[in-house]
Amino acid sequence: MSKSATRFFYINDTGKLSVVSSVKDAMTAALDTGYFWLDYNNPSEEELAQLILLLNIHPLSIEDCLNEDQLPKLDLFTNYSFMIFNVFEPTAEEILTHELDLLIGKNFLISVTKHDSTRGYLLDRIDRLIERDQDTLKLGPAYLLHMLIDTVVDDKFEAIETIEDTLDTYESIILDQSENFNPGKLMDARRDLQAIRKSLFHERELVSKIIRKDSLFFPERSIVYFRDIYDHLSKYYEMSDSARDLVTSLMEIHLSMINNRMTRISNRTNAIMRRLTVITTIFMPLSLLSGIGGMSEFTMLTGGEKNAKIAYLVLFVVMGVIAVLNWYFLRRMEADLADEDED
Repeated sequence: MSKSATRFFYINDTGKLSVVSSVKDAMTAALDTGYFWLDYNNPSEEELAQLILLLNIHPLSIEDCLNEDQLPKLDLFTNYSFMIFNVFEPTAEEILTHELDLLIGKNFLISVTKHDSTRGYLLDRIDRLIERDQDTLKLGPAYLLHMLIDTVVDDKFEAIETIEDTLDTYESIILDQSENFNPGKLMDARRDLQAIRKSLFHERELVSKIIRKDSLFFPERSIVYFRDIYDHLSKYYEMSDSARDLVTSLMEIHLSMINNRMTRISNRTNAIMRRLTVITTIFMPLSLLSGIGGMSEFTMLTGGEKNAKIAYLVLFVVMGVIAVLNWYFLRRMEADLADEDED
């Protein structure tokens, strides 16, 4: 199938899918049997506005189709139901978030995407599903809608797995070289997980309304398919919670390791300051004795010239003893610092 901007299809009662050239042609083909699928990509307001007259689509639904970044929801109307799903596309740099708008009626399905990347990302798989599953396709628009939603929902699993793999990498970096790790990366992962989690929560509520048959356009036998989607959404929601808890744990580990490193640095700084203080204290007597020995009054204090040699000898001996004690205490301090570094 071609990946042109807009595609119109008619699906007959055998499940054969045929391309038609316009909305009116699609409507005409489906008057008696089968149904039609209008597949828009980045449509203009004028393109969608014609659906107001041709299919009695409410202007608010058209407005929602033209807007971006909306949360999943289900709006119920007399002749159709309107729903929004989020599409998560993992890339090498980030996880892109886009929107898929769906309108389902008795004999039609309308899908609206707004980004070429979303278009290509979805269509390769959806087209393959359609080509090999015509028996399901012939059952009606609810089954085609299920194919679209199932693909979008399963992509969330891939997005969550991508984040989990990234978190495993971050964990290795934090444990091996925490000082080189940028904690902002954890905040990015947490933001992506929060977006996925919020989307899953609202989509689960949306699908639960389909299961409760709030919408008139889902036959009884199609409900089992949407129960399966609901189970997947619940499972992925729990996975996103677990991944978010892992982000929190990694943040705590990173902060703990940084705090430990800062504590070691602080302890070493304190030890160095203690060493300097002790050195200063130890050398004070030597400085005092040197000062006294250099004073002219020292000779007078020791009894004059006749006692000078003995006085200076005693002074030098005292200074030598103090120097030996200084050396001993400094060696002890070096050993204590080495032990602290090892701890």
